[in-house]
Amino acid sequence: MTPTSNPPQPIGLKIARIAITAEPDGALDAAEREPAAPADFRAFHELGTAEELEVWGNLDRCATLTESLMYWRGSPYEERQAFLARLDGVAVGRCSLTLPLSENTDEAGIEILVASAHRRQGIGTAMLGRMESLARERGRTVFDSYCGEPIGSFPEGAPELAAKSGTGGVPREAASTGFALRHGYSLEQVETTSLLPLPVPSGLLSTLERDALEHARDYKLLLWQDRCPETVVEAYAALKSLMTTEVPIAGLGWEGERWDVARVRAEEDTWCKSGIESLVAVARHDGSGELAAYTVLNHRAALPGIVNQEDTLVAPGHRGHRLGMLAKIANLRRAQLQWPDAKSVMTWNASENRHMLAINIALGFRPAGIEGEWQKRLE
Repeated sequence: MTPTSNPPQPIGLKIARIAITAEPDGALDAAEREPAAPADFRAFHELGTAEELEVWGNLDRCATLTESLMYWRGSPYEERQAFLARLDGVAVGRCSLTLPLSENTDEAGIEILVASAHRRQGIGTAMLGRMESLARERGRTVFDSYCGEPIGSFPEGAPELAAKSGTGGVPREAASTGFALRHGYSLEQVETTSLLPLPVPSGLLSTLERDALEHARDYKLLLWQDRCPETVVEAYAALKSLMTTEVPIAGLGWEGERWDVARVRAEEDTWCKSGIESLVAVARHDGSGELAAYTVLNHRAALPGIVNQEDTLVAPGHRGHRLGMLAKIANLRRAQLQWPDAKSVMTWNASENRHMLAINIALGFRPAGIEGEWQKRLE
């Protein structure tokens, strides 16, 4: 598609990077839902929550203010820059730049969000131009971005744009699709967002567990909350490295991440300070002692109704033993006891990840949305 001409930047539009406060001194309890934050950062965050409510009807996919403050501080592994767009002094949009520092150092993540009342005035184009320019200054030549749409937001049978290198597609008539194409981005991969209502029927879990155990006689589960035991943290880090190379990435070309003990502990510390609890289930091979599979669930007391399914991986040498299913069942049972107010579990899977999608469908997950993963490569 040939890009069309873009509207001029509105007079009076100012795009400025915003300051992030220092991190909290320690873990936050459930009552600390509104930490102190600069006015600009609060406006940045509120633009995001308003968009979530407008598009999805809830805040299940949205970070809490505390999470946002921790996330946008960045880490030793990724620099993160947040920007606020004001038109004649009114906050009308937000944009951001994430710059990997350890791997994928040719890439930059870009987010663009314009408040619905201010779209089609050139604000999004102006913000995107600013982010791309900053990324180029840092030597980045590959730009990545994402946009999600709820299932049912477009009529059944509506035309789709197919992923260039993965499977699935996004609505061709979606505003985000047109914006991305106009600015030279291609759709590389589509992820399916799925929801699992809680509680899961105990009979279903027992049936699936019996089948999984028949195939996993040589494995035992290790379970922990929030912090990995010292005895297995190095092996756990190796599994997390595998996670970044074994999941389908279509044509995105991402380089695998190198996880070590320090990186695992940094993630755990950030989650703790953000008000996130985690449950981890790991399968260990009896004969070799190798960690063969793992799965992670996260929960935030500030949003008690939703649990996030994070990583699930079975190492290549241990597949075919129902370990993914076994670990997920153990974690779901714990989550229902640990977080009794939770109403559903949310997960994301590449549309071509048929094996993991099949596990999720068997457990009762149902599609709730799609997310397009867009990429632009400089010549």
